[in-house]
Amino acid sequence: MTDDIGREIRELLKERNAILLAHNYQLPEIQDVADLSGDSLDLSIRAAKTDADVIVFCGVHFMAETASIVSPEKTIIMPRLDAGCPMADMITAEALEAKLAALGDMPVVTYVNSTASVKAHSTICCTSANAIAVVNSLAEDEILMTPDRNLCQYAASKSTKKIHCWDGYCPIHDRLTVQEVMDAKAAHPEALFMAHPECRPEVLALADAALSTSGMIDFAANSDKESFIVGTEEGLLYPLQKKNPSKSFYKASEFMVCEDMKRTRLEDVLRAVTSMEYEVKVPEEIRVPASRAVERMLEITRK
Repeated sequence: MTDDIGREIRELLKERNAILLAHNYQLPEIQDVADLSGDSLDLSIRAAKTDADVIVFCGVHFMAETASIVSPEKTIIMPRLDAGCPMADMITAEALEAKLAALGDMPVVTYVNSTASVKAHSTICCTSANAIAVVNSLAEDEILMTPDRNLCQYAASKSTKKIHCWDGYCPIHDRLTVQEVMDAKAAHPEALFMAHPECRPEVLALADAALSTSGMIDFAANSDKESFIVGTEEGLLYPLQKKNPSKSFYKASEFMVCEDMKRTRLEDVLRAVTSMEYEVKVPEEIRVPASRAVERMLEITRK
């Protein structure tokens, strides 16, 4: 049944001149049917370089918005509109403006895990992989970083700048505890511990490497070690194992499951490519300034 749905999806994608993107946290069957899997921003950038007319994004809402920001000429379809991001919802453009009014004028570094409207009110964007480089690239000595306090504290630990942290967080990464990591290390003493920078500082202090999801895949592939404890959403274990079949991967916790990332099913994708819904389109008055913030970040990563 799953294979039949997958074949039907692939046929419809071809008819629509569409490309299917799946974030690393999506269900295995979604990743298997996708054209591209990976980190959210990287997926949008890679899809923008294709001649596809339609992008079907299996992820959460801010990711589809980012695809619209990067590819305004393409139609962006999201199979489940109710797949959101709790951290992205912890900040609004209005709240950001109020915070700046209280702090005073300073650059705003915004994690790409945020809404288009927040990006539009930001100086520059960052990812979990390049946050330190972005922060240190700014001439100013004082900045505001949104919306993830853990990524902010991680970047601040690698910078001499005064960084004000927005009090947002990813509930999945923030819930990982030191005790859970210690238990995992005790169970697998030979394994390296890879942690996502959205984890708490005390958890990152235990990590052999703090990495984005794509960074974890590359790290595991290039390491001479054979086993790894994975401190991020459990969905990443599938591409890790798929790309490193001879190596072993263990969850840092049984509780690192993002319900929003797991909402999308193959049936939702089939409906989406059949009916061409639901479309996500960022208005130009938001897209243009948001695009500037993204492009400023990309200029730094190209150097």
